[in-house]
Amino acid sequence: MSRTTMRAPGPDWTDPDCPVARTLDLVGDRWSLLVIRDAMDGARSFTEFQRRTGIARNILTDRLRKLTAHGLLAQRTAPSGRRQEYMLTSAGSALFPVILTLRQWGERHAFAPGETHSTLVDQHGIPVPEIVLTNSDGTLLDADTTQVQKTR
Repeated sequence: MSRTTMRAPGPDWTDPDCPVARTLDLVGDRWSLLVIRDAMDGARSFTEFQRRTGIARNILTDRLRKLTAHGLLAQRTAPSGRRQEYMLTSAGSALFPVILTLRQWGERHAFAPGETHSTLVDQHGIPVPEIVLTNSDGTLLDADTTQVQKTR
């Protein structure tokens, strides 16, 4: 989705100049990210999303509309021809690193040592390695080694 499309018409942006704030305005509630997570894991129908998340029907309806309106999901007729299904768009798929980073943070900080949890594996069944951010020379990046630079 182009930047122009995301900018207008948009929601009432919390902080119009901040990419983090805009992203949170679009997908920052727990249900939106869980819908995106489940779409990445193959969920397509309203019923599948509801079963996997336990979300109330009215909230799920709202989130699916919002995610579709902002180009993160697309709606199409299911192969049966009787129902609509939801597919990730390229913008929705581009949230994979966000979901992965949240997952990895949760694995480190939201479970007690040794507590059972799901694991993300690649197509060969090998656990996905931890994401490590580095700059072009290999130096680790974190909040202490980066800063926000305003553009205009």
